[in-house]
Amino acid sequence: MKNYLGSAIIGIAVVIAAIVLGNAYAKKFTQNDIITVTGLGEEDFSSDLIVWNASFRVNDYDLSAAYKKLEKDRNKIRNYFISKGIKKEQIVFSSVDISKDYDYQYNDNGNLIGQTFRGYSLNQLVTIESSEVDKVEVLSRESTELINDGIELFSNPPSYYYTKLAELKLKMIENATKDAYGRAKIIAENAGGKLGDLKSSSMGVIQINGRNSNDDYSWGGNFNTSSKLKTASITIRLEYEAK
Repeated sequence: MKNYLGSAIIGIAVVIAAIVLGNAYAKKFTQNDIITVTGLGEEDFSSDLIVWNASFRVNDYDLSAAYKKLEKDRNKIRNYFISKGIKKEQIVFSSVDISKDYDYQYNDNGNLIGQTFRGYSLNQLVTIESSEVDKVEVLSRESTELINDGIELFSNPPSYYYTKLAELKLKMIENATKDAYGRAKIIAENAGGKLGDLKSSSMGVIQINGRNSNDDYSWGGNFNTSSKLKTASITIRLEYEAK
């Protein structure tokens, strides 16, 4: 009797253990059945802020005379910019950079044997920051007219920015999430299942490239400032439980 009872208890224990292990395995299998997708959000936009700078310089043997020349050119540049519709407060002049110029003499062996002072060179940078992108863009091209007035002005390419980038980023994240969800749903349905709960999500870095340009994507994110027309993109990686 005792042997029969013991065998029955062992049998029941084996059945219970099998059920428990079976449920644990099934749960483990379900948890490992994950759908991973990546969604893309893209937006085209036009820059709404431009920053342009140019440099000018004068030379003279006398430092005081050089300063007077520079001041005269600075006033001409300011007046020229204002005549083109630029506001006075948008025109910013940097501090003056002063250097001494020399002619150097060398012997036949290439060793320096003397130098002759050629005067002082004064350089200054002028910067314009404005939301009137098209106006400043035109000015950056036409400013060479100042050369005809005896001013050595060296224009640099403008830099373009976008002041509503935070709002744009939220819109791209929303679009990328919808794109990823749609992909995951199609995968689940084509496999004969259903999409379960979202298990995890991660976001890539924002990429801002010139529209129709050859800009490379960077792991750390790209931020193009040389193009007025740009394309911003971001990726979202989602992991869903499959049912």
